[in-house]
Amino acid sequence: MTQATVAVLGRPRLHLRTTTSTNDRARELAMGGAPHGTLVTACEQTAGRGRHGRTWSAPPACALLMSLVLRDPPELLSLTAALAVCDTIDGAVIKWPNDILLAGTLAKLGGILVESRPQERWAVLGIGLNVAVQLEDLPDELRTRAASLELGAEQIEPIMGRALAALSRRLDQSPETVLDAWRAKDALLGRAISWDGGEGVAEGIDRQGCLLARRSEGTVLALDAGEVHLSSSGI
Repeated sequence: MTQATVAVLGRPRLHLRTTTSTNDRARELAMGGAPHGTLVTACEQTAGRGRHGRTWSAPPACALLMSLVLRDPPELLSLTAALAVCDTIDGAVIKWPNDILLAGTLAKLGGILVESRPQERWAVLGIGLNVAVQLEDLPDELRTRAASLELGAEQIEPIMGRALAALSRRLDQSPETVLDAWRAKDALLGRAISWDGGEGVAEGIDRQGCLLARRSEGTVLALDAGEVHLSSSGI
Protein backbone atom coordinates (compact mmCIF):
# COMPACT_ATOMS: atom_id res chain seq x y z
CA MET A 1 0.00 0.00 0.00
CA THR A 2 1.44 3.36 -1.01
CA GLN A 3 2.00 6.31 1.28
CA ALA A 4 -0.54 8.24 -0.81
CA THR A 5 -3.11 5.57 0.01
CA VAL A 6 -2.42 5.60 3.76
CA ALA A 7 -2.29 9.36 4.29
CA VAL A 8 -5.23 11.71 3.87
CA LEU A 9 -4.51 14.59 1.52
CA GLY A 10 -5.19 17.93 3.18
CA ARG A 11 -4.19 17.01 6.73
CA PRO A 12 -2.65 18.74 8.55
CA ARG A 13 -3.68 22.08 7.09
CA LEU A 14 -2.25 25.56 7.44
CA HIS A 15 -4.60 28.33 6.30
CA LEU A 16 -3.25 31.85 5.87
CA ARG A 17 -5.06 35.09 5.29
CA THR A 18 -2.14 36.43 3.24
CA THR A 19 1.15 34.90 2.13
CA THR A 20 3.73 35.41 -0.58
CA SER A 21 2.93 32.05 -2.14
CA THR A 22 1.37 28.88 -0.79
CA ASN A 23 4.15 26.97 -2.54
CA ASP A 24 6.73 28.97 -0.56
CA ARG A 25 5.16 28.00 2.76
CA ALA A 26 4.59 24.39 1.74
CA ARG A 27 8.22 24.10 0.65
CA GLU A 28 9.36 25.40 4.04
CA LEU A 29 7.14 22.82 5.74
CA ALA A 30 8.43 20.04 3.51
CA MET A 31 12.04 20.87 4.32
CA GLY A 32 11.08 20.84 8.00
CA GLY A 33 9.72 17.30 7.76
CA ALA A 34 5.99 17.92 7.27
CA PRO A 35 4.12 14.68 6.49
CA HIS A 36 2.71 13.60 3.17
CA GLY A 37 -0.61 15.33 2.51
CA THR A 38 0.16 18.55 4.40
CA LEU A 39 -1.93 21.35 2.88
CA VAL A 40 -1.29 25.09 2.75
CA THR A 41 -4.11 27.40 1.64
CA ALA A 42 -4.47 31.16 1.52
CA CYS A 43 -7.08 33.83 0.84
CA GLU A 44 -4.50 35.98 -0.92
CA GLN A 45 -1.03 35.65 -2.40
CA THR A 46 1.24 38.68 -2.78
CA ALA A 47 3.82 36.88 -4.92
CA GLY A 48 1.93 33.98 -6.50
CA ARG A 49 3.72 32.45 -9.43
CA GLY A 50 3.38 29.96 -12.22
CA ARG A 51 5.89 28.14 -14.34
CA HIS A 52 9.04 29.92 -15.56
CA GLY A 53 8.65 32.60 -12.89
CA ARG A 54 5.40 34.01 -14.25
CA THR A 55 3.12 35.72 -11.76
CA TRP A 56 -0.25 34.33 -10.71
CA SER A 57 -2.67 37.12 -9.87
CA ALA A 58 -6.12 36.90 -8.29
CA PRO A 59 -8.18 39.24 -6.09
CA PRO A 60 -8.39 38.27 -2.38
CA ALA A 61 -10.77 35.45 -1.38
CA CYS A 62 -11.78 34.74 -4.98
CA ALA A 63 -9.53 31.87 -6.03
CA LEU A 64 -8.56 28.45 -4.80
CA LEU A 65 -4.93 28.83 -3.73
CA MET A 66 -3.49 25.61 -2.37
CA SER A 67 -0.23 23.69 -2.11
CA LEU A 68 0.36 20.12 -0.97
CA VAL A 69 3.44 18.41 0.41
CA LEU A 70 3.75 15.02 -1.28
CA ARG A 71 6.30 12.39 -0.24
CA ASP A 72 7.55 9.93 -2.89
CA PRO A 73 5.58 11.70 -5.64
CA PRO A 74 4.95 9.96 -8.98
CA GLU A 75 6.91 10.97 -12.07
CA LEU A 76 3.74 12.16 -13.80
CA LEU A 77 2.64 14.35 -10.87
CA SER A 78 1.99 17.48 -12.93
CA LEU A 79 -0.17 15.59 -15.44
CA THR A 80 -1.94 13.71 -12.66
CA ALA A 81 -2.79 16.93 -10.81
CA ALA A 82 -4.12 18.65 -13.93
CA LEU A 83 -6.29 15.62 -14.63
CA ALA A 84 -7.65 15.66 -11.07
CA VAL A 85 -8.71 19.29 -11.52
CA CYS A 86 -10.51 18.34 -14.74
CA ASP A 87 -12.26 15.58 -12.79
CA THR A 88 -13.55 18.33 -10.51
CA ILE A 89 -14.59 20.98 -13.04
CA ASP A 90 -17.07 20.28 -15.84
CA GLY A 91 -15.82 21.54 -19.18
CA ALA A 92 -12.18 21.84 -18.14
CA VAL A 93 -9.41 20.70 -20.47
CA ILE A 94 -5.62 20.72 -20.22
CA LYS A 95 -3.03 22.67 -22.19
CA TRP A 96 0.22 20.77 -21.91
CA PRO A 97 1.71 20.44 -19.49
CA ASN A 98 -0.43 21.92 -16.74
CA ASP A 99 -2.65 24.86 -17.68
CA ILE A 100 -6.35 24.35 -16.98
CA LEU A 101 -8.53 25.84 -19.72
CA LEU A 102 -12.23 26.06 -20.40
CA ALA A 103 -13.23 24.03 -23.44
CA GLY A 104 -14.52 26.18 -26.26
CA THR A 105 -12.91 29.48 -25.36
CA LEU A 106 -9.60 27.90 -24.28
CA ALA A 107 -9.23 30.72 -21.75
CA LYS A 108 -7.08 29.92 -18.72
CA LEU A 109 -9.02 28.91 -15.63
CA GLY A 110 -6.11 27.78 -13.50
CA GLY A 111 -2.73 26.16 -13.39
CA ILE A 112 -0.43 23.68 -11.70
CA LEU A 113 3.05 24.33 -10.32
CA VAL A 114 5.23 21.45 -9.13
CA GLU A 115 8.46 22.20 -7.27
CA SER A 116 10.37 19.11 -6.22
CA ARG A 117 13.45 17.83 -4.44
CA PRO A 118 13.92 14.41 -6.05
CA GLN A 119 17.00 13.67 -3.96
CA GLU A 120 14.92 14.19 -0.81
CA ARG A 121 11.91 12.35 -2.29
CA TRP A 122 9.33 15.10 -1.91
CA ALA A 123 7.48 17.60 -4.04
CA VAL A 124 5.23 20.57 -3.49
CA LEU A 125 2.17 20.64 -5.70
CA GLY A 126 0.52 24.03 -6.16
CA ILE A 127 -2.94 24.48 -7.66
CA GLY A 128 -4.55 27.80 -8.48
CA LEU A 129 -8.10 28.03 -9.78
CA ASN A 130 -10.30 31.04 -10.50
CA VAL A 131 -13.48 30.13 -8.65
CA ALA A 132 -15.14 33.44 -7.76
CA VAL A 133 -12.94 35.83 -9.74
CA GLN A 134 -14.72 38.56 -11.69
CA LEU A 135 -12.73 39.05 -14.87
CA GLU A 136 -13.13 42.82 -14.77
CA ASP A 137 -11.13 42.80 -11.53
CA LEU A 138 -8.07 41.30 -13.21
CA PRO A 139 -5.21 43.33 -14.73
CA ASP A 140 -5.82 44.34 -18.34
CA GLU A 141 -3.14 42.00 -19.69
CA LEU A 142 -4.85 38.98 -18.09
CA ARG A 143 -8.49 39.81 -18.66
CA THR A 144 -8.72 38.66 -22.28
CA ARG A 145 -6.86 35.38 -21.64
CA ALA A 146 -8.34 34.35 -18.30
CA ALA A 147 -11.47 32.46 -17.36
CA SER A 148 -13.40 32.05 -14.13
CA LEU A 149 -16.08 29.73 -12.82
CA GLU A 150 -17.76 32.93 -11.55
CA LEU A 151 -19.22 31.13 -8.55
CA GLY A 152 -19.60 32.47 -5.05
CA ALA A 153 -16.60 32.52 -2.74
CA GLU A 154 -18.38 29.96 -0.55
CA GLN A 155 -17.75 27.40 -3.29
CA ILE A 156 -13.96 27.53 -2.93
CA GLU A 157 -13.87 25.05 -0.02
CA PRO A 158 -16.21 22.47 -1.62
CA ILE A 159 -14.28 22.60 -4.88
CA MET A 160 -11.03 22.14 -2.97
CA GLY A 161 -12.48 19.11 -1.21
CA ARG A 162 -13.51 17.54 -4.50
CA ALA A 163 -10.12 18.29 -6.03
CA LEU A 164 -8.31 16.64 -3.12
CA ALA A 165 -10.53 13.57 -3.39
CA ALA A 166 -9.95 13.37 -7.15
CA LEU A 167 -6.20 13.78 -6.70
CA SER A 168 -6.14 11.04 -4.08
CA ARG A 169 -7.85 8.67 -6.51
CA ARG A 170 -5.61 9.60 -9.41
CA LEU A 171 -2.38 9.20 -7.39
CA ASP A 172 -3.26 5.56 -6.83
CA GLN A 173 -3.74 4.86 -10.54
CA SER A 174 -1.17 3.39 -12.89
CA PRO A 175 0.75 5.74 -15.21
CA GLU A 176 -1.00 4.13 -18.19
CA THR A 177 -4.44 4.90 -16.74
CA VAL A 178 -3.44 8.50 -16.01
CA LEU A 179 -1.99 9.00 -19.48
CA ASP A 180 -5.07 7.61 -21.21
CA ALA A 181 -7.39 9.83 -19.15
CA TRP A 182 -5.14 12.87 -19.70
CA ARG A 183 -5.24 12.34 -23.48
CA ALA A 184 -9.03 12.59 -23.38
CA LYS A 185 -8.66 16.10 -21.91
CA ASP A 186 -5.90 17.28 -24.25
CA ALA A 187 -6.72 20.80 -25.46
CA LEU A 188 -3.88 20.89 -28.01
CA LEU A 189 -4.47 17.63 -29.89
CA GLY A 190 -4.54 18.28 -33.64
CA ARG A 191 -3.94 22.01 -33.23
CA ALA A 192 -1.18 24.12 -34.75
CA ILE A 193 1.33 25.04 -32.06
CA SER A 194 4.62 26.88 -31.73
CA TRP A 195 7.45 26.71 -29.25
CA ASP A 196 10.90 28.22 -28.85
CA GLY A 197 12.66 27.04 -31.99
CA GLY A 198 9.84 25.49 -33.94
CA GLU A 199 6.24 24.95 -34.86
CA GLY A 200 4.06 22.04 -35.87
CA VAL A 201 0.89 20.14 -34.99
CA ALA A 202 0.29 18.65 -31.55
CA GLU A 203 -0.12 14.87 -31.64
CA GLY A 204 -0.71 14.06 -27.99
CA ILE A 205 1.77 12.87 -25.37
CA ASP A 206 4.10 9.89 -25.10
CA ARG A 207 4.52 7.45 -22.19
CA GLN A 208 6.85 9.87 -20.40
CA GLY A 209 4.34 12.71 -20.65
CA CYS A 210 6.29 14.59 -23.33
CA LEU A 211 4.29 16.53 -25.91
CA LEU A 212 4.56 15.12 -29.42
CA ALA A 213 4.70 17.69 -32.22
CA ARG A 214 4.79 16.87 -35.92
CA ARG A 215 6.77 19.34 -38.01
CA SER A 216 5.78 20.29 -41.55
CA GLU A 217 8.39 17.92 -43.03
CA GLY A 218 6.83 15.02 -41.14
CA THR A 219 9.31 14.47 -38.31
CA VAL A 220 7.90 14.11 -34.80
CA LEU A 221 9.58 15.90 -31.92
CA ALA A 222 9.05 15.05 -28.23
CA LEU A 223 9.00 18.22 -26.09
CA ASP A 224 9.79 17.59 -22.44
CA ALA A 225 9.87 21.20 -21.20
CA GLY A 226 9.23 24.77 -22.21
CA GLU A 227 6.26 26.88 -23.25
CA VAL A 228 3.93 25.88 -26.06
CA HIS A 229 1.53 28.30 -27.70
CA LEU A 230 -1.38 27.91 -30.09
CA SER A 231 -0.06 29.01 -33.47
CA SER A 232 -1.79 31.22 -36.02
CA SER A 233 0.44 30.03 -38.88
CA GLY A 234 -2.06 27.44 -40.05
CA ILE A 235 0.43 24.55 -39.74
